[in-house]
Order: sequence, then structure tokens, then C-alpha cells
Amino acid sequence: MKKGIHPEYKDVVFWDTSSDHKFITRSTQSPKETIKWEDGKEYPVIKVEVSSASHPFFTGKKLFMDTAGRVEKFKNKYQKKA
Repeated sequence: MKKGIHPEYKDVVFWDTSSDHKFITRSTQSPKETIKWEDGKEYPVIKVEVSSASHPFFTGKKLFMDTAGRVEKFKNKYQKKA
């Protein structure tokens, strides 16, 4: 591999905000937020809305999540003008 052309690959915590599940893995992303992990070290944290801990395919539960009011946005955008 050529030196100096690849991004830094480091440990990062991914935090599923919908289920409050956290896991540590490696990534090339470098967020500015950090979190103190169970081993006492500070790691950068990336917040995600869906992971295997909250996705219906992996959990077997049907989950309805309307975080941004998508139905209301759709109705307001496409309602007939009187």
C-alpha cells in the first residue's frame, strides 16, 4: 500500500440512540464528539438511529418509528389546494 493516501483507521463507538445500545468497532470517520467507554478510555462516538439492536429484521419486533412526522410532511406537501 502507498503511504499517506489512506485515511486513519481507528476505534470508534457507535451508539444506537433508539435502543441505547453501544458497540465499539473500527472506522475511518472522525466525529468530534467523544464518550468514555467501559475500559476508561475516551473514544469518538457516532450516533445512529437504527442498528441490529433496534432493526425489526434482527429483533423480530415490529417497530413504528415516526421521528420526523413523515406522514404529516407528506400530507402537507401533496394535499389538494382549495
